[in-house]
Amino acid sequence: MTRPPLDRLACLAGRSWRVSDLSGGLTNRNYRVVTDDGLDPALDLVVRWSAGDADLLEIDRDAEAANTAAAAVAGVGAEVVEYRPDLSLLVITYLTGRTLSNADFEDSGVLTRAADACRRLHAGPRFAGDFDMVTRQATYRSTVREHGYPLPQGYDDHADAFAAVGRALAATARPTVPCNNDLLAANFVDDAEWEGQGRTWIIDYEYSGNNDACFELGNTATECGFAPEQVEAYVECYFGRPTRADLARVRLQMLCSQYGWSLWGFIQAAASPIDYDFRAWGDERYEKAAATFRGPDLDRLLREVATGA
Repeated sequence: MTRPPLDRLACLAGRSWRVSDLSGGLTNRNYRVVTDDGLDPALDLVVRWSAGDADLLEIDRDAEAANTAAAAVAGVGAEVVEYRPDLSLLVITYLTGRTLSNADFEDSGVLTRAADACRRLHAGPRFAGDFDMVTRQATYRSTVREHGYPLPQGYDDHADAFAAVGRALAATARPTVPCNNDLLAANFVDDAEWEGQGRTWIIDYEYSGNNDACFELGNTATECGFAPEQVEAYVECYFGRPTRADLARVRLQMLCSQYGWSLWGFIQAAASPIDYDFRAWGDERYEKAAATFRGPDLDRLLREVATGA
């Protein structure tokens, strides 16, 4: 397998190291690089080697690097050691802890620490660039149309309902905060023993940008497969005493996440060289969105968001 050009990194100049593959990464390959020469400082790094589909998926690698650094300032992310856009490499410090799985969120302590990590990120320095899933969905839909990529039958049948959701969210817009926007379980690194109280870190800022905090919560809920009671618990962990409008807004943003990110899966299924079933990934999210569009709760959620209370 081809390896990234590590010998061209300034942080590794004159050093020797060992490399191991890290799992995960659907638009990049990740490697752990540990120096083994006995010199100070000893380095334990993660090297992210990005693939060539960034433009197709609307990924801004310069913003990713800047926002990764901002997340470190917020105390929630790894530090940036070196950024080499000419080599498609981003080098960050390795975070101790374990990457989470969906099942881990059944532990209330994990749920609480994840919500705390989001609050710390959202209170940190503003990010480079903005992110809005309604806008992103329209861009992805244009990409699908332009390239003739296949969609599930009936996808566009929900376009009017999705537009109504977008209008409801825009009419009650909240101040944006720095968001990761891609918080699947594996993008949380949990260290339950950190300083005797535990802490969760957030990694992978490919899609980061300033956004509605409720999208962050709703996206996490759908990506991590939360049951309805887990969604409510997570929203309570984040807000403390959430209103009905808070919870309804998170649920509508879950819908935006499902309907919008499903297109990401269909684009990847048609264009990515990575051996992964992107079509199934997209279908799973689309089916969740379609169930909500067809279900009895959408009108109520729109009303509750409109009340703002």
